Amino acid sequence: MSALDMFSLKGRVALVTGGSRGIGKMIAKGFLEAGCAKVYISSRKAPACIETAEELGPNCIPLPQDVSTVDGVKALVAEFLKHEDKLDILVNNAGAAWGAEFDEFPESGWDKVLNLNLKSPFFLTQALHGALKKAGTHERPSKVINIASIDGIRLNPQETYSYHASKAGLIYLTRRMAARLIADHIAVTAIAPGAFASEMNRVARDQGEQVAKRIPSRRIGRDEDMACAAIYLASPAGDYVVGDTIAVDGGVALAMTGGL
Repeated sequence: MSALDMFSLKGRVALVTGGSRGIGKMIAKGFLEAGCAKVYISSRKAPACIETAEELGPNCIPLPQDVSTVDGVKALVAEFLKHEDKLDILVNNAGAAWGAEFDEFPESGWDKVLNLNLKSPFFLTQALHGALKKAGTHERPSKVINIASIDGIRLNPQETYSYHASKAGLIYLTRRMAARLIADHIAVTAIAPGAFASEMNRVARDQGEQVAKRIPSRRIGRDEDMACAAIYLASPAGDYVVGDTIAVDGGVALAMTGGL
């Protein structure tokens, strides 16, 4: 296999949660361009999910579902299994954020974020364990890619208590699941994005030039930065990466910790 072929996803089947916009859409589009036979995308809002699937082409299939609850996770898996009996790549990307001052931070802002950002990736991976196991071999493992955040690595100035906790927890959950699931030929990894223009990161979207001044690379992330990181982990090129989290942030995490 040539070096270029190592980055191919030809014939693979993927499922990307939160795939209708932002980072999930970047990844879904990249997977299709890298040769995925089918990319299923899920999001809470059905019209947006369907619209994105139509935009990305016939090999992108919408499965609208709210995965913030275990019942929603089970419903998504049941729908997916109507179409496929195995899964090569799962991207746990659906997420939420909440900001409030310490003395005013509500329980709802804690539960909403922890349920979607930390609880759902575990139970969705659990529910798809059989399909992932069926697709993987020791020569070519199936993949689970959790989308964490550099906010799980270092603090940002905002009072996003549950978001910080959920993303830090997801990074360590990635390691715990990886240690167990590699025995089933399932390689679990994570990506920790920095500033990418999205609905969740409206500051990067709306004030990209200002944000770029605080980033060592002097720019915010581009769609291809995220897509290529995910393709690397999902493809044969990343088969020997297990349990690690790759920061895709232009050097922000290093700068914040004194490394730059």
